[in-house]
Amino acid sequence: MVRSEAATVDEYLAGLPEERQAAMRAIRDACRAAMPGFTELMAYGMPGLSRDGTAAGIEIAFASQKRYLSFYLMRADVREAFAARLEGRDMGKGCLRFAGPAKVDLKLVRDLARATAEAPAR
Repeated sequence: MVRSEAATVDEYLAGLPEERQAAMRAIRDACRAAMPGFTELMAYGMPGLSRDGTAAGIEIAFASQKRYLSFYLMRADVREAFAARLEGRDMGKGCLRFAGPAKVDLKLVRDLARATAEAPAR
């Protein structure tokens, strides 16, 4: 995993290759819109959204990796609820991978972020 040394999400996004910036900003915007009240922060070298404002409380994160764009869904309950929509996608344990900017499914990202925000605090 590529870890950024950026101190802010804006700095992180500005440091990405130009061809990835728009897609990563769209992921960010979709998450922020779907998760009001969550705190945006940098943790573990990537942007994330935290319910309690701490790195330990991050429930959604995203990153530009060498070969793909990643969307990290930290909640197993939300992953299970979306099992049918996630089936057949390139997934790690908690990571949804998009092969490039054109492959990002913003509706799915928005729906996952919304479901995370609506889930009870853990």
